[in-house]
Amino acid sequence: MKTDGIKLKRTHKCTMVGENDTGTEVVLMGWVNKRRDHGGVIFCDLRDISGMIQIVFEHGSTADTIFKIAESIRSEYVIAIKGTVRKRDEDRINPNIKTGTIEVVAHELTIFSESETPPIYIEEGIDTNEAVRLKYRYLDLRRPDMQKNLILRSKAAKVIRDFFYENEFLEIETPVLTKSTPEGARDYLVPSRVHPGKFYALPQSPQLFKQLLMVAGYDRYYQIVKCFRDEDLRSDRQPEFTQIDIEMSFVDRDDVIAMNEKFLKKLFWETLGVDVKLPMKRLTYQEAMDRYGSDKPDTRFGLELCDLSDIFDDCGFKVFSDAIAKGGSVRAINAKGCGEKLSRREIDALGEAVKAYGAKGMAWISVEKDALKSPITKYLSDESVAAMLKKLEAEPGDLLLFAADVNKIVYDTLGFLRLQIARKLDYIKEDTYDFVWVTEFPLLEYDATLKRWSAMHHPFTAPADEDIGLLETDPGKARAKAYDIVLNGNEIGGGSIRIHDTQLQKKMFNLLGFSDEQAKQRFGFLLDAFRYGTPPHGGIAYGLDRIVMIMTNSQSIRDVIAFPKVKDASCLMTDAPSVVDEKQLKELYVKTDL
Repeated sequence: MKTDGIKLKRTHKCTMVGENDTGTEVVLMGWVNKRRDHGGVIFCDLRDISGMIQIVFEHGSTADTIFKIAESIRSEYVIAIKGTVRKRDEDRINPNIKTGTIEVVAHELTIFSESETPPIYIEEGIDTNEAVRLKYRYLDLRRPDMQKNLILRSKAAKVIRDFFYENEFLEIETPVLTKSTPEGARDYLVPSRVHPGKFYALPQSPQLFKQLLMVAGYDRYYQIVKCFRDEDLRSDRQPEFTQIDIEMSFVDRDDVIAMNEKFLKKLFWETLGVDVKLPMKRLTYQEAMDRYGSDKPDTRFGLELCDLSDIFDDCGFKVFSDAIAKGGSVRAINAKGCGEKLSRREIDALGEAVKAYGAKGMAWISVEKDALKSPITKYLSDESVAAMLKKLEAEPGDLLLFAADVNKIVYDTLGFLRLQIARKLDYIKEDTYDFVWVTEFPLLEYDATLKRWSAMHHPFTAPADEDIGLLETDPGKARAKAYDIVLNGNEIGGGSIRIHDTQLQKKMFNLLGFSDEQAKQRFGFLLDAFRYGTPPHGGIAYGLDRIVMIMTNSQSIRDVIAFPKVKDASCLMTDAPSVVDEKQLKELYVKTDL
């Protein structure tokens, strides 16, 4: 029987039925996952958001008309059945599904809608081109693994709201149409119809508004908020993304970190049952770079960097000595036991790969039982080799990988190599969650193209109290009251204590190359607010998409966002962005023939 209405009323979701319901009459609704016709018996796996259950249509116990309708159903038909729960025979138990010990013998059947053959399989772990999955995203979202991801994301959002409510934070919405303040990623602009030639910007973050809320006296604010950045995409980046945005008044760095450690502990316990140990590890920015070659280090394994500059300061190998003479360094990692596991071809491939990070190549030494195997040892003195082996704690079977250049290239190169080696040799402990705070970032970085300083975090980040004097004498050495929280080598959140002193904020703007007029034009409303009493304040923002990606062991944040964009920021399902009517453009005073 086909119907447009619902005459039966659902009593259970599929996996809410259990052995305790044996003999009970239930009404279930969902999609036909699979249908198997065994002559006088038709088996149907019925699927809904909760999971799957087996439905049985028996010719002898089902009305002929119902059995005939059951013969017509196919995969992805949407149906309702009314039937009686019974236990399966021992030899027909299915241990792979939650309801594998029971089945429902149907005696009523309604087909709500039929389905064409889907272009993708509705099952877990499909090996289908992602572009096809995104084109038919409404089908892809039916797959159990995608549904698990979004269910966990929903659960995480509830935990977030519960935690911040319990800790006296107020959830306050901030504007989506706002003022463009270009400093960082490119804004998405929205033309105004009633203000010809003027534009709104979609917010890259609620940064200025949450600071204004602190000025307004709202001690603790949070928001789960959409943010927008017009930048190139990658596996963990989207043009529109979701932030957990947090700000607090009358706090210092340790107050913010303590509150957020409690938050992360609750989040991971209530969503995954993972007990996060507190306090979390902390590294300064410089420690992270020196030990791991990255400001978002994966600390689940070793392979730490070792500085050998003191040993090779005046060696006969010009590649090393020249790098040090130019203010750079020579550093290495000891890939323990790796000398016998990587072929020369694989080592050469790593040497080619590091060129993407600015390195000219990669020096290496394989430590064998009675000798060293390497193209570079002939350039090194016995004394420097002995000192190097001792410092690296090298043993037979180890592979030593070197980088010599300016520090940025050295860090990037060895940071990349340690991750590659760890993945190749399975050094990374799966199903572990290793958190680390990275603190004391540089306040500024020099932009050689623009020939001026730029803020490493944003222009409102406060310098360390003891470094304020450096803003006048040596700005590049000033440290910020900034902090990132890193999980398994992924930066999941970042924040800072903000500048609340008007004069210090003005000094910062001048240092960044803003005239008083430019600063007022871009941030005038914030600077005006600061004139009326501003509390010390600070906060943090998390990437919710990135956190859920890690929680679900997904390879891309696209797998935890219902309707994501692809690399060129387009939506394959809706064909957005699209051409609009000329009439709409005229109303907005926009021309497209630039």
